[in-house]
Amino acid sequence: MKRGGYFRAGPPSGFPDLTGFKDNNGKIFFIEVKKRTGRARDDQKQFHYMLTNHNIIHGIARSPEDALKIIDEELVGYGFK
Repeated sequence: MKRGGYFRAGPPSGFPDLTGFKDNNGKIFFIEVKKRTGRARDDQKQFHYMLTNHNIIHGIARSPEDALKIIDEELVGYGFK
């Protein structure tokens, strides 16, 4: 069978920078890392909406403290407006 064309492997567009899970309860989390003034792209916002609809821990971290807050407090959508 002949195939041709462009092939793209890896995570989808808008996928957050960091992914992990909490050992104590197995919940998965996603962290988007941004500078202090960085903004989420449209594809990142779409991914945020999907994660929010499924009540999945995720957010924008502008510091290590933000990342820990999102994870420890199991926040959904932290930093998105």
